[in-house]
Amino acid sequence: MISKQGWINLYKPKNITSFKAINSIKKKFSINKIGHAGTLDPMAEGVLPIAIGKATKLIPYISNMNKEYEFTVTWGIQTATDDAEGEILFESSYLPKRKEIEKKIINYIGFISQIPPKVSAVKINGKRAYKLFRENKKFTIQPKKVFIEDLCITDHSINKTSFKILCGQGFYVRSLARDLAIDLKTYGHISSLKRLKVGKFIEKNSILLDDLLKIGQMHEEINCISTTISMLDDILAYEIEEKLDIENLSFGRSIKIDERKVINPSSINLDKKNIFLFKKGDIVSIGKLDGNLFKPNKILI
Repeated sequence: MISKQGWINLYKPKNITSFKAINSIKKKFSINKIGHAGTLDPMAEGVLPIAIGKATKLIPYISNMNKEYEFTVTWGIQTATDDAEGEILFESSYLPKRKEIEKKIINYIGFISQIPPKVSAVKINGKRAYKLFRENKKFTIQPKKVFIEDLCITDHSINKTSFKILCGQGFYVRSLARDLAIDLKTYGHISSLKRLKVGKFIEKNSILLDDLLKIGQMHEEINCISTTISMLDDILAYEIEEKLDIENLSFGRSIKIDERKVINPSSINLDKKNIFLFKKGDIVSIGKLDGNLFKPNKILI
């Protein structure tokens, strides 16, 4: 049984849900607490950050990070799910040229308004959109503000175009395919989708689900489990050295820290940001500074 906290940089294969992927890990290694950041569709493959133990409390910080994808849009067909698995809704014989697509995608850089797909985890009056869709219920999803940092074409053929995108939290690549196609006076859907990166979780360092499940016995030093702090990017961090400080934090008490020893990657204002306290790579608390007094909000001991 794994009792430690940390991250696994999992490579999820196609044709399996994110939930099923982490559930198979949970059963195999008898993990009490496990979760993932940034759900991948069953048809999608790629990087899926897995949190173990108390690292599950840090999932929101990973979910906030930018994500990079490679995807292919097939032109001329719009489906109910905005991917290759859905029922065909509309068809068009018009197939856009590469130069037309290049001109249009410039308009998508930055903040845009986007309506998530009908088959998504967005909640409508407390119920997931994909469940309402499966029940053939009529419903509308409100547009949301999302961010694209970079978008470029990597390959183009007559009826398909491949892209690479770097985008922010809550972005749906399937919605982009649908909207871009309509913008180009045709229809389109995602025919392949791969996530290359979530913050510091990158494809190159990921472990395939099958390879992970082949490991006979998990142990404390297994090399595919990263420390909780190692995968958090651009944060204020402080290493705890005194046992008394750990003891006080475990009871939710404030402790004094030396502000000069705070690891500050980009000279962030200490007063307004969360400070992450860690020991031997594992985060023990998250809180705020009031002068040199650290006040804990979350305890991970």
